[in-house]
Amino acid sequence: MEPYELIRSRRKTLALEITKDCRVVVRAPLRMSEKRIQAFVESHGDWITRHLERRRERAASLPPPPTEEEIEALKARARAELPPKITFWSGKMGVVPTGFRVTTAKKRYGSCSAKNSLCFSCFLMRCPPEAVELVVVHELCHIREKNHGPRFYALLAQYLPDYRERKKLLQ
Repeated sequence: MEPYELIRSRRKTLALEITKDCRVVVRAPLRMSEKRIQAFVESHGDWITRHLERRRERAASLPPPPTEEEIEALKARARAELPPKITFWSGKMGVVPTGFRVTTAKKRYGSCSAKNSLCFSCFLMRCPPEAVELVVVHELCHIREKNHGPRFYALLAQYLPDYRERKKLLQ
């Protein structure tokens, strides 16, 4: 059986998680017995083995993390290529962002603050131009619609009718 990390909290159920760095995490209620937790983990042994193997394969197939030089090059490219796209699309859409930043965010390509400031990850520049344009228009749509409701997607479709195909290009 795989070793696991136990996290107790004020919850009512048991949960299993395989982290990106291939650790097994068990979340349990504060007062649940070790014996019951152990039985739960053992009963899910096949699931743990299967998902750990998938996670390890995925981790092995990933490219090495970018070097500082590569990150700086991506940031420079983002600072050069994104402002003209933002200017073009904000003019077409009739919205005005209050700011623009480039970050090294790994989990999201873009965001729009409550004050309409746009933020883009430098890693977006690894995507095809059609996908980059999608993220720019997506964030500009958030200036009008702050959520991902039906009106947001109607607005996005108004400017990029093929947004679903473009979304598939995001890596």
